[in-house]
Amino acid sequence: MTTTPTPILELKNLAWYKEKGQPVFTDVNLVVNEGDILVLQGKSGAGKSTLLKCIAHLNIYKGEVLYRGQKPQHYGIPTFRTRVMYVPQRPSMLPGTPRDFLTTIYTFGVHKSRSASSKAASAVSGALGSSEPNVSGHEAFAVAESWGIEPELWDRGWANLSGGEAQRIVLAIAVGIGSAEVLLLDEPTSALDSESSSKIEKHLSAEVKSPDSTLKSIVWITHSPEQGQRVGTRFIRVTSGGVREENVDPGV
Repeated sequence: MTTTPTPILELKNLAWYKEKGQPVFTDVNLVVNEGDILVLQGKSGAGKSTLLKCIAHLNIYKGEVLYRGQKPQHYGIPTFRTRVMYVPQRPSMLPGTPRDFLTTIYTFGVHKSRSASSKAASAVSGALGSSEPNVSGHEAFAVAESWGIEPELWDRGWANLSGGEAQRIVLAIAVGIGSAEVLLLDEPTSALDSESSSKIEKHLSAEVKSPDSTLKSIVWITHSPEQGQRVGTRFIRVTSGGVREENVDPGV
């Protein structure tokens, strides 16, 4: 008898309200399987970003979010967020530099306890016992460089980076850490030119398809129908009544 695999992510009757009686969306039921790149589309204000934040347990919601059949609390919320990772559209409010941010990540207990077998953990495993982890060999630097980020930008304040530079760096950190099985991407290339966008699209699509990659699926918000067609394996439209799946990317 064939056993149906547990979805990597499942949403059950998910709802979020601006205030009592004013729903942004209700009755969201959705299954995400390994290998899926779900493209989320819908009108501005439909709740796409809010939905991603609910999945990442960054918003208080009604209903259930299940990761491999278990609620986020089963893993511990910090651990859950390393495995189902939300990447914002604009990280410009972060203090310091990208290098500071990456270093700070490795002072968190959830990353200290990760296996040193991963590329990211190996880069800092010798320094995790110190007050300042050394991230100089981190995988994120190589990923970012392949996307056109010069090494000196890691030591420039976030506020002094262009929108496109900041987008590429924060996404490279998310990919380079190597802990996420699901990435929740909120218009990750909205500030990029077509060439830079193409590099990222190809990289992420290849990661999802690779049997050696930790990354198993992506939920991707884009307002570009063309990008949706290039990266998407499934297309989801978000409305105030919930979500519906469509056979092809219908555009915005």
